[in-house]
Amino acid sequence: MNEAKPFVVEKRVVMESWLQVKANRGSAGIDGIDLKSYESNLQKNLYKIWNRMSSGSYFPKAVKLVEIPKPNGGKRPLGIPTVEDRVAQMVVVMYIAPRLEAIFHDDSYGYRPMRSVNDHFSVRSFKI
Repeated sequence: MNEAKPFVVEKRVVMESWLQVKANRGSAGIDGIDLKSYESNLQKNLYKIWNRMSSGSYFPKAVKLVEIPKPNGGKRPLGIPTVEDRVAQMVVVMYIAPRLEAIFHDDSYGYRPMRSVNDHFSVRSFKI
């Protein structure tokens, strides 16, 4: 499973993905490149993602591990992907999410945009 297959990726979708990642903010990944640094060479960086995803040669980098303190004194591990990987992940989301939304059941609420467990309980109590 080390082979990726070519995939048609529109440059417009890569740009929209960048805009979404930029709006979400976030810190640098394991490569140390933050949003500002990434944007300073944006055209080249987005072309590289587009080219690799289109040719099937894109592979994500390792994530940066950060430990977040928990209220009880423990720590929760958090993996921070590189900016490049966040853009690539958003490209995938933009292609896959609409196709999946079309086949999900109306009463499916888990991990879906604009839906939550609380929405589910509100709807269920109304239907009963």
